[in-house]
Amino acid sequence: MNKQSIAIVGLGRVGSIFLEELVSRPNKNIEVIAVAEKGDTPGKAVATSNNIPVLDIDALIAKGEAIDILFDLTGIAAVRKELREKMMAADNRHTIIATESIAQLIWSLIASDTALPTVHSKTGY
Repeated sequence: MNKQSIAIVGLGRVGSIFLEELVSRPNKNIEVIAVAEKGDTPGKAVATSNNIPVLDIDALIAKGEAIDILFDLTGIAAVRKELREKMMAADNRHTIIATESIAQLIWSLIASDTALPTVHSKTGY
């Protein structure tokens, strides 16, 4: 299996826990290569302590096809729209934007003892 490089946008209650779980389970086939978060959150501290670059959205988009999967865990439809539009403008047809529902699915496979918080309303794709 090829290594999957991922990035996370939004390290609030959901994104912080998701990132913590990913870095606590080192996997040679998954690498978190960057995150985007404006606020001072526990997830931002986790990223920094694990030498994961904390970028703004423009710098994250500039990584282009170096990102295989981009998790948008903000719960904000406008952020998801911004990500899609900027990826299209950059002609990035490689990176997949994964929603909270995909994060929930992955969480159910990797973390059986706790639930990922459900704090966002459904924003769809």
